[in-house]
Amino acid sequence: MAVNNNKLVLLTFAICRLIVTVGLTVVPELLDVGLQGRLSVDTWELEAASVDFGRLSRGEPSEVVHPATAEDVARVVKAAFESPFAVSARGHGHSINGQAMIKEKKGVVIEMGKSDSGEDGSSIRVSEKGMYVDVWGGKLWIDVLSATLEYGLAPMSWTDYLYLSVGGTLSNAGISGQTFNHGPQITNVYELDVVTGKGELVTCSEDRNSELFHAVLGGLGQFGIITRARIALEPAPHRVRWIRVLYSNFARFCKDQEYLISLHGKAARERFDYVEGFVIVDEGLINNWRSSFFSASNPVKITSLNADGGVLYCLEITKNYDQGNADSVDEEIQALLKKLNFIPTSVFTTDLPYVDFLDRVHKAELKLRSKGLWDVPHPWLNLFVPKSRIGDFDKGVFKGILGNKTSGPILIYPMNKNKWDQRSSVVTPEEDVFYLVAFLRSALDTETLEYLTNQNRQILKFCHDIEIKVKQYLPHYTTQQEWMDHFGDKWPQFNARKMQFDPRRILATGQQIFQFHPSLTLNM
Repeated sequence: MAVNNNKLVLLTFAICRLIVTVGLTVVPELLDVGLQGRLSVDTWELEAASVDFGRLSRGEPSEVVHPATAEDVARVVKAAFESPFAVSARGHGHSINGQAMIKEKKGVVIEMGKSDSGEDGSSIRVSEKGMYVDVWGGKLWIDVLSATLEYGLAPMSWTDYLYLSVGGTLSNAGISGQTFNHGPQITNVYELDVVTGKGELVTCSEDRNSELFHAVLGGLGQFGIITRARIALEPAPHRVRWIRVLYSNFARFCKDQEYLISLHGKAARERFDYVEGFVIVDEGLINNWRSSFFSASNPVKITSLNADGGVLYCLEITKNYDQGNADSVDEEIQALLKKLNFIPTSVFTTDLPYVDFLDRVHKAELKLRSKGLWDVPHPWLNLFVPKSRIGDFDKGVFKGILGNKTSGPILIYPMNKNKWDQRSSVVTPEEDVFYLVAFLRSALDTETLEYLTNQNRQILKFCHDIEIKVKQYLPHYTTQQEWMDHFGDKWPQFNARKMQFDPRRILATGQQIFQFHPSLTLNM
């Protein structure tokens, strides 16, 4: 204890001296909470916490906290609850619209992804017997993969990009091509440690503090900060056969995708392990970072494939395998492909290690970073579209609003609603099958940013005008009425959970769901 106390005294002295020297305003309540980690008011750290991947807005935290343990997180939130001041947990900073930022005059960002070494903050613990992994909420999924592969295991459900924090994706849902079969990442969690908005560190699961457990999963950070997650594992395959085929007819494309996801629950030999797709409205996207299959020396021409409305659709599927079934994997793939109606001459196949497939987007990231094309604005729009209206969406958006320039990939793939736990905070369309349509665009200049932002508005207006009941994934709204419309029948429960677990409304204020009032009094 003497060492910790001495560290605290030195830390307090250093911060106070900095306040006097440069006139910074800090949250005084944090100077004596007894952190084992580190509190910073360094300009560069405040700047880093003021932006995110979207680069569409800015925040201004007064401090950044690097916790060493879950108890550190609880101490900070407890101080905020008693004062109060705003608190936001930040993982890898991959939010789009400032969801993990502090936009109030007085607030703290907890850097979960850059925590100081500590008992909770540094370790990933794999249980071979229990087939699960316990992981700090700020750890990246690539770290989880690396740790579990040492035991021949891996999580079942992924995101396309692995340099995201565990707590970040679980606060949204976590989706990819495995979702049709295994559900989103939030469906594959056994247990959580959560710091609520009252500063209480609570262990929760389906059988223990279940209301908090379901609230936090997909809860957009509104009910607590995830400090530990227990994630289900399965034996990891060794290799992946990665296949892409093209369609010029949207109805056939959708019919085949929907057929493939209907095979969920079948034996592995009778289904693909991953089903995604993307839209190609200009030939420039053929060789972009999502389309590495298509050789620049042998380009695919949209015009040569009789594309319907000048648009092509690419189905992306994979088959996992090991040495034990390597001899039969080609036969299994051919049996499945025979039932599909793609353009016969458009089959593109590659084979690679499992880890390389999962980490495929990071390689593209490194290329973009080398060209200065990564740290630019990203006006992304992610929508869940009901199956019954996906054809109308195609006609109005893919063949209408978009034109022939997209400035980035457009993903499209269906999911099964019965793989989503309706007790979580996530909202999805009221149909058994719905599609993710993700516009993952980048803006290299102000003019492009304005153009893409306006196009996003047009897409949302189009859906509203013809009553396509879409739901935003990674949602962004600016008024509480818009949030109430988003949650629909779930709003009363969502609001009640907020009052139960974060009554002062101090958590994740960047989401702009509930307005933070420092003077808010509690009836307790």
